[in-house]
Formats: sequence, C-alpha cells, structure tokens
Amino acid sequence: MAKIAPVRVITVTSGKGGVGKTNVSVNLATALSSLGRKVMLMDADLGLANVDVMLGLQPKYNLSHVISGERRLDEIIEQAPGDIALIPAASGIQKMVELSAAEHAGLIRAFSELESELDVLIIDTAAGIADSVISFCRASQEVVVVVCDEPTSITDAYALIKVLNRDHAICRFRILCNMAHTPKEGRELFAKLVKVTDKFLDEVVLDFMGAIPYDQNLRKAVKRQRAVVDLYPSSPASLAFREAAKTAERWPMPSTADGNLEFFVERLVGSSDRAMGGLL
Repeated sequence: MAKIAPVRVITVTSGKGGVGKTNVSVNLATALSSLGRKVMLMDADLGLANVDVMLGLQPKYNLSHVISGERRLDEIIEQAPGDIALIPAASGIQKMVELSAAEHAGLIRAFSELESELDVLIIDTAAGIADSVISFCRASQEVVVVVCDEPTSITDAYALIKVLNRDHAICRFRILCNMAHTPKEGRELFAKLVKVTDKFLDEVVLDFMGAIPYDQNLRKAVKRQRAVVDLYPSSPASLAFREAAKTAERWPMPSTADGNLEFFVERLVGSSDRAMGGLL
C-alpha cells in the first residue's frame, strides 16, 4: 500500500446486540468525514451484514466475492452518503464467519493492494465475544464499546472487556453510552461499568467517549436509511455524534507501523491464525 501516513483504526463493538452499535459506527464515520477526514467503514459482521441496508445501498459485490477471488477489494468499495467509502460484507452466508487461514491471507493481499488514501478506518463488528470480534479488536488501536442502560448490556460489555483484557492484554477501552435519556444517565451508566471493572480488572482503563441521547430523529433517519448526522444535522443525537467524533480526533495517533492499514490486516490475520492453531 502506497500510503505511509498512519491510519487511525477504530473498532466499534458491544457485548450484546440491540444497543445501536451499527448506528454508532455509521454516524461516527459520517461525523468524522464531515470534519474533513477520509473515512472508510468496514462491515465486519461478516455473516449478518447490515451497514449497507442502513445507508440505503444495494451493493452488487461484497467481501465474499473478494474472498472467492471474483473481485478485488477496490472493486467492491461503495461510495456511501456522507462521503464514506464502505466495504460491504455478506448477509446470510455461513461460510463468511468460518474463514480459513488461506482465505484470511487473501484479505492481506487485498488490503495491501488498496491504493485509496485514508485517514480513518472504522470497523463495525458483530456483537458478543466471537473469534472474529476478538480478532478485530486485537488488530485495532482503539476499541469503542457501545453500551445502553440495560442490565444485560452492562453485564455483556464487562464480559467482552474481561476476555479482551485477560486473554489478549487489551487494557484501554473507550465507552460510548447510547440512547441515554439525559447526560447524567450516560455518566451514571459509565460509572457502573467503571465500578465493576475497577473491582475485578486491575489493569483496565475505561475512558468516557460520550453519551448519545435518545432521539426520535435517529429513528426517523434509520427508517429513511440515512445517517442522522447527515439527515438531521442539528438534532440532539447528531450534535452528540459530532462531539464523539471530535473526542476521537483528540486520541493520540499511532507513531509506529501499528497505524498502517496493511499492518492492521496482517495483525488481524495473525490473530486469527493463532486462534486456529490453538484448535488444531
């Protein structure tokens, strides 16, 4: 890959589904793009992809065609609303969640040949603690955990953080509280998670990324298959997403190869290969 400047790689994940994780990914990508950043959004829920649906797109090709060798990576990239480059994944294809080491190696070559200039790569993972989620988190510089005010959301977020910390030595997590009815509720939700991690996980550091308010405009935007940041730029949710994007902009940029997109994929594949090796 020709680009030398570091790429900020952010994985957006959650302990459970239904907390608005993909909506966060789409709107964070849109907000960062509005700040003048060249943003690529990768749908990494490889078997149940839906970022394309949220953006009103109907891609003809997706990552399954790259894996099979039918298309190059640059041939499946879709230009999405908000000036985002989207890498779509497949939906309803079991094989995509069971990629072999050789197929992962094909992704290395695909990303290495990508010539697009890029500032930020946002990875929207599946929910939970599946191997693919762990691998994407390990391969990124920043892990954003989306939570909402439900007991299962906090419990499952803690479980994800515990696995990533104890088994994979990830220590810092950015916490984004979604669907908060008040700013105070968002802070209190963050405090709950801090309390349990401080008690049981000595090395974990949680940073508050912000709280996205419950906003009917967001629901309207979803129905119209648009990012709320794009469709209702002055809505409370949009303003909160823009603040979250500004917060992400202040995170330290990587000063080593960890920031290069090619290195991201190499590390991702290495993580997957090691996991497979442990099963053989």
